[in-house]
Amino acid sequence: MNASRTTMDHRSDDRCACSDEVSVDIRWYDRDSRHEIVWQDNEYGEYSRSYLLPLLEHGTLSMFANVQTELLIVTVDGIPLPVTVNDAQYDNSYVCSPYTHYASYARQELSMLKKPWLEKGLSLLLRGLGTCLRAVHMNRVVQINNWLLSTNLYPTLNQVQIEKVQQAVNERYPRHVIIWRSLNEVTTPTLWHTLHNMGSRFIPSRQIYLLHPATIPSKARWIIKRDRKLMDTFHYTVVRPDEWNADDIPRMLELYQMLYIEKYSIHNPQFTTDFLQLALEQGTLQLYGLRTEGRLDAILGFFARDGVMTTPLFGYDTLLPAETGLYRMLSVLLIELATERGDLLHESSGVGQFKRNRGAYGALEVSAVYDAGRALPIRCCWWMLEQLLYRIGVPLIHKLKL
Repeated sequence: MNASRTTMDHRSDDRCACSDEVSVDIRWYDRDSRHEIVWQDNEYGEYSRSYLLPLLEHGTLSMFANVQTELLIVTVDGIPLPVTVNDAQYDNSYVCSPYTHYASYARQELSMLKKPWLEKGLSLLLRGLGTCLRAVHMNRVVQINNWLLSTNLYPTLNQVQIEKVQQAVNERYPRHVIIWRSLNEVTTPTLWHTLHNMGSRFIPSRQIYLLHPATIPSKARWIIKRDRKLMDTFHYTVVRPDEWNADDIPRMLELYQMLYIEKYSIHNPQFTTDFLQLALEQGTLQLYGLRTEGRLDAILGFFARDGVMTTPLFGYDTLLPAETGLYRMLSVLLIELATERGDLLHESSGVGQFKRNRGAYGALEVSAVYDAGRALPIRCCWWMLEQLLYRIGVPLIHKLKL
């Protein structure tokens, strides 16, 4: 497929005319036309080229062992956005599979409730829900700005650009449900309000935690300072981005897998050595670690966009004694990096009380789901999921402070 130019009114020109006469340029690219992409000459354009071109050329399985999807790029006024297209792939990581997110992964997380009677009831409910979701082909979805990571950070898009890129996707994939992941009212207010006004359902995905380094209360600063002393107590030194070599990659991968795959869930993105090699060579992640006596025991990798930073790579040696405090050390290091950069720290989900004690606050993250015009069974299933999550899921998150 060659690069194509999509028009909203089906004329032969290459621009999208809005009702207020503002035009938006929408263009599509795939693996065969990737060399035709004109990358923006700015930080976002350079990052997109470094990250997305290898995925287009070699496929997503080269970077993520459990992510199978068709990857395209849509540009809106030259701003590249990765788009993933799926039809089934029920064993995929949740970053591409709503079924995995809301059925498979959710069942695994029930143990966090620590209430056996509640876990059993919800497990039965989720099994029934999963059967329904597969029956209506829930994974027939197109996801916009899907970087295949736990948190998608967004470039700056205005209301008209958001509207037009969704219209372009809707015309190209009229049978697929359209999803924008990783939305919240704090970091993505324009997307939030625009997609709400366009009739999207807001399906809760998780409780996330955000931290403004400049507004950390004094008690939290004392806790952070106490955690920082652990590095000296256990003789750890910080490894910075220019201090790595390729020999470190297997250990990096092992530390991530020990925490996020073995301890948490196989449905998290399973990075490959090629993914870490790309991060090391192209800086698609800023990599930091903790060493003692020459041994690497902890790793984090972050990226930032428009003043928000997030950490898709995070791991430590879970076989070491808990009193070592590697998670606390990594968290301190991450807060220090956010403070140096002046960024809002997106701390993802989990260990809510730990993060609140160190100055973070909770926010509901949702996926904007556009199912208008799709088959009645799929719309009914998304409606049912929406009702269950707002009536049961979200109240449980708040009650149990997850």
